[in-house]
Amino acid sequence: MPAPLPIRGDRSPAELRRLARYEHDGRVSARLLALANALEGIPREEAARLAGMTGQTLGDWVHRYNVQGVAGLRDHHRTGRHCRLDPGRQAALKAIVLRAPDPERDGCVAWRARDLCRLVEQRFHVHYSESGMLRLLHSLELSWQKPRPVHPEASVKAQARFKKPARADAGRGRTPPRGRDDRAVVRG
Repeated sequence: MPAPLPIRGDRSPAELRRLARYEHDGRVSARLLALANALEGIPREEAARLAGMTGQTLGDWVHRYNVQGVAGLRDHHRTGRHCRLDPGRQAALKAIVLRAPDPERDGCVAWRARDLCRLVEQRFHVHYSESGMLRLLHSLELSWQKPRPVHPEASVKAQARFKKPARADAGRGRTPPRGRDDRAVVRG
């Protein structure tokens, strides 16, 4: 078995523990504690076990710590799965969504996630779940929420007549309590 890789010594174990105490990311904190334990002379396998990782994993973090310092102990950004629709198809989908559905052609009066899933599968031969479709709409800067419905025969003038008029004394400050204005303060 080869000798363990030496850990750079620019920080003491106490300093690594202090950094671990104030670290917000629990995984980085565990890595710092494992390095501090290994620097104090605890065998690598035991230091890794105390931090909840394997010896091989601790060795990988030692490599990154030696090269990049404490910043190397942070997880790298993961891009995740790429969108199954290319940018041209995404633009076409956005245009379809922004255009209101035609009840005869599309079979619905308002777009729902399941309607868009069906449409994307028919047009682009790509399957999306409803939650995946909602994430895709969010990435296209669209919202799944619908505006409050308005009756087609609603009259703005009739709604204005129905509203209660504002009180004349509203917003003019405090009114004195009733029945107390006849009391007078008598000095003397």
